Amino acid sequence: MSPDLESRPHSCCKTLQQNCCHVKGTFGKFRWTPLTLTNPVPLGVSQASGNVDPGNMSASVKECLQLQLLEMEMLFSMFPNRGEIKLEDVNALTHVKRYLEGKREALPPKIEFVITLQIEEPKVKIDLQVTMPHSYPYAALQLFGRASELDRQQQLLLNKSLTSYIETFDQGELCVCAAIQWIQDNSASYVLNKKLVHEPSAQVKQVKNTFLRMWIYSHHIYQQDLRKKILDVGKRLDVTGFFMTGKPGIICVEGFKEHCEEFWHTIRYPNWKHISCKHAESIETEGNGEDLRLFHSFEELLLEAHGDYGLRNDYHMNLGQFLEFLRKHKSEHVFQILFGIESKNLES
Repeated sequence: MSPDLESRPHSCCKTLQQNCCHVKGTFGKFRWTPLTLTNPVPLGVSQASGNVDPGNMSASVKECLQLQLLEMEMLFSMFPNRGEIKLEDVNALTHVKRYLEGKREALPPKIEFVITLQIEEPKVKIDLQVTMPHSYPYAALQLFGRASELDRQQQLLLNKSLTSYIETFDQGELCVCAAIQWIQDNSASYVLNKKLVHEPSAQVKQVKNTFLRMWIYSHHIYQQDLRKKILDVGKRLDVTGFFMTGKPGIICVEGFKEHCEEFWHTIRYPNWKHISCKHAESIETEGNGEDLRLFHSFEELLLEAHGDYGLRNDYHMNLGQFLEFLRKHKSEHVFQILFGIESKNLES
């Protein structure tokens, strides 16, 4: 039986000079209240004037990173077993610590990780993907839960509800622990009701979702790290489509609107300038959208370069081959939208 823990100052606050509390209840072994700054100040804003202060910006980011390390320390104490927490970058916490110690000048990469949650009743495993922006807990935490026992629609409903819950927290509050507790308390209803959602006899009102397909044009896509980022984001989210490297670079992403918009936001951040969404196709659906997909997965499209470019980094892609690819996927009409020329003119 878990012992009751009275509200008390925690030792971690001695370094940060903040207050956090344990409260009575269970969270596996503990239940944690959100941590918050005693006197939160918006990033880069002076309390006295409200004006942006570059010096204050640096201090505030460091304060946020300190709180993030504190929350990670709590998470590792709650999930001590190997594999329960998987960092996207195994050196991420080291980079943050070196930055806070002044041994690293560049801003460290964001802390991204997956927590595997074992739900006992019903028996289900949920992977919670967490991304902490540098300014979290002032900026919104990025969360996405997935489970093989849930179909796309149920997974979407779970994440919508989780997002709505997290949005109730004030700026400055750490909320990963609260998100985990919410999933443990509420995920069972999404698993148990999965069958009812799809049975006509249950007469449950179907939830309408927007299926979206975005056609994105970039001046070029060459760099290996950018290509890896695009592919990783596409694999992480429930989207299908492709991206064509070279000059120009083309990306097609399709899936539920929320997932496509998250993909679009993620790949553009922080400084991809020569990129735009040329065309978008949307349709309302009460199903899981599988019948609307033109692609079965999200992959990199590699076509022959036009001309003899060898290993140069400025190669133009063979648009004739790309047109054939679009035809195979019932998307020939997009060619003129992307390039401003009709497909028949390319063939003549």
